[in-house]
Amino acid sequence: MIKVVVLSDSHTSSLDSLPSKILDELSGADWVIHAGDFTEDRLVKELKAHGNFKGVHGNMDSPSVKALLPETELFELGGFLVGVCHPAEGGPPIRIESRIRERFGSVNIIVYGHTHKPKKEVREGILYFNPGSATGAWPAPYASYGILEIREAVEAKIVRL
Repeated sequence: MIKVVVLSDSHTSSLDSLPSKILDELSGADWVIHAGDFTEDRLVKELKAHGNFKGVHGNMDSPSVKALLPETELFELGGFLVGVCHPAEGGPPIRIESRIRERFGSVNIIVYGHTHKPKKEVREGILYFNPGSATGAWPAPYASYGILEIREAVEAKIVRL
């Protein structure tokens, strides 16, 4: 099994500012995916130091974060093709899944952020997974993150803090 901690919209500068439950999860994770809006590059560097990391920049990220991370990521994980996007241009969340979907070809999982609202939905065989805001930044209903457990299939869950 591959355990992936999925974060987005942390809007903070360091790991020290994340909820302790997330830090506990990171210690047992095989991978970390962050779907943008870190805010500062220190958090990017700290997450990369944990090991296997994929991340994208968001619309609220500093120029230093944008220099470190792409707008989109596409990679294989445990036999599944994963696309990651914030989206970096921001804008209203209306039709966000459709806008993001256009950026990827044949994928199994799309991880995204921006809305600050957690969502897990399978449509047309694709898992759309938004972990919400790791710190509960407005307009999040609460702080949350995601877990993907990858075996022969993908199990996804949202953890509400």
